[in-house]
Amino acid sequence: MDPVKKTFVSKEFIAFTASSMILTALGIDIMLPAFADVRKYFSAGNSSTETAQLVSCFFMGQVTQILFGYLTDRLGRLPILRAGIVLYVITGFLTAFAGSLYWMYVFRFVAGMGAAAVFMTSIASVRDRYAGDAMARVMSLVLFVFLFTPVVAPALGALVLKFYSWRVVFAIPPSFAVIVFIWSFRMQESHSAAARVKNDLKNTLQKLRTIIQNQTFVRYVTIATVLFSVFSSYISSSERIIGTIYQRPKLFPVIFGTIGLFMAIAAISNSYFSKRFGARRTLRILLTGFLGVATVLFALTLLLGDPPPALLFFILMGIICCIFIAADPNSSAIALEPLGDKAGLAASVYGTIFFFVGSGIGTFISNQLIKGVGALTTGFFVAGLIVVMLVNGSPKNA
Repeated sequence: MDPVKKTFVSKEFIAFTASSMILTALGIDIMLPAFADVRKYFSAGNSSTETAQLVSCFFMGQVTQILFGYLTDRLGRLPILRAGIVLYVITGFLTAFAGSLYWMYVFRFVAGMGAAAVFMTSIASVRDRYAGDAMARVMSLVLFVFLFTPVVAPALGALVLKFYSWRVVFAIPPSFAVIVFIWSFRMQESHSAAARVKNDLKNTLQKLRTIIQNQTFVRYVTIATVLFSVFSSYISSSERIIGTIYQRPKLFPVIFGTIGLFMAIAAISNSYFSKRFGARRTLRILLTGFLGVATVLFALTLLLGDPPPALLFFILMGIICCIFIAADPNSSAIALEPLGDKAGLAASVYGTIFFFVGSGIGTFISNQLIKGVGALTTGFFVAGLIVVMLVNGSPKNA
């Protein structure tokens, strides 16, 4: 392959990978502005927390990451990626035209399974093609695009709602996924047949046992999961918090998008600070800051009433979200660092615990957000205490 063609293929692969991973974010963010219409359509009432479960069920579908992690090592990246897209497309359209919230929950869970397959295989394909600094650069570009989805998607969803029904908004992610599916046939398989032979079930189970017995892995997965639990609650309830609790529905795309923009900046900044100070030290600083801001937010809720003033709440919430998105890559890197050739399977275990357990806790918190945000601010404060104890209670090598 000549250098020019190789450069073109690399750029196309990066664009394809970013588009594939966007399906996860797009499957959530573009729908959030439509939740009020969904509640109205199914007579759920503005105070209902039922629409938050549409996000939680999608996250909980990620429990299959460990299964897809095994299958992609055994069968190759492209077959599993395409199977995941097919699941995502079919259940995405079924969700858009479902006749009840119950069936929407079911279809969203399966759509989350499809997104898990796509997400897993996308990361695995990058790992197959690149290593070291090259992989870091590629993932930075991919994640940069991925993190800008929350900035654009809610505004797009709100714009579509002005002319069409909420069902059209829900149909956009699977429609985009059809394009990604067709595009996948231009990609080449990155996982050789020889490498697949080594990944039989017995070998996988042995690796799995080693992974869950690793104290560093367990500690930092717990940190990431605790943080994600409260973050997922905010994401799934953000439309109701802004539109119903604070009664500013028209500001939802602006507030959500602005916080998303600063989150993208925070994610990029983290790569600089991690390089300069190291992932462990940076994580300790970030989590200490997380606890500090969460404590202020919790105290304001107690002192000023629930909900606290909107400006204070969203400024502090934005800072917390930025700290979360900056801390997460560090906790995952530290968790996977000691696992060497088991990193692929370990990543799928990490993702399964992170999404399934985290979204389960997040669902419990979301269900308490009826007339105020006290349960959320309490959740952030408790999460801050837990993660600071975990990160400071670990020896430097764990």
